[in-house]
Amino acid sequence: MRNFNLLVLNEWLKISKKRSHVIPYVILLVLSLVVGYISHTFGTDMYASAAEFTSDMLRPTGIGQVLTILVIIGTAGIVSREYSQGTIKFLLIRARSRTAILASKYVTVLLYTLSMLLVAVAALFLSGVVFYGLSGGEAGISTILTSLLYSMVYCAVYATIGFMLGILTKTTGVTIGATIFATMIDKVVIPREFYKYVLFPNLDLSAYQNGGAPMQGMTLSFSIVLLCGYTALFLLAGFAVFRRRDVA
Repeated sequence: MRNFNLLVLNEWLKISKKRSHVIPYVILLVLSLVVGYISHTFGTDMYASAAEFTSDMLRPTGIGQVLTILVIIGTAGIVSREYSQGTIKFLLIRARSRTAILASKYVTVLLYTLSMLLVAVAALFLSGVVFYGLSGGEAGISTILTSLLYSMVYCAVYATIGFMLGILTKTTGVTIGATIFATMIDKVVIPREFYKYVLFPNLDLSAYQNGGAPMQGMTLSFSIVLLCGYTALFLLAGFAVFRRRDVA
């Protein structure tokens, strides 16, 4: 376990040492303040408190989608960049299994996603306090945590897709482009029975709030099971290819 933790730490340092590392966090802070200002200026009755503003904006239909794109851009090259820079050979000659190396990279992706989400929560809440105050409305910490969970699932699944594509294509640009394109079309709903088994309509679990559903015949448990299945499939494909690929 100690060796695995060191692998994760090493991967995190690779990300954090980049000059552009802080840019996504700054973007989230600035964007939160801008959105807070605009919503307060042009729709003063839109939110009753900072908690209400934060919980609503965290969802994939709000800043949550921008957050997902930032996560994709920040983590898409965690595997593919090793190939393009030629460092993959040095990585694999260490006394570590390929599975452990790839697993440490995936854990780092999830940690990066979580860090972005926490910064987003803090930035949105700060913006909400400035423009809407702390009191008012029915939303509270539990509402924010619920939206955080929805956004975490949404971001994590897309981060997993990007992680898999980075392994399969070995190209950061293709990985970013394909995954961001998916975020742009995932709101499209095809009114056919088979479509409820597709990944996209199951991604935004916040659609089930207040008794709603993305499509008729879908339930929260149905979407959770389907998301777990798709995520497992993406990881199996990525790990299988990585373990068998010749890097000589």
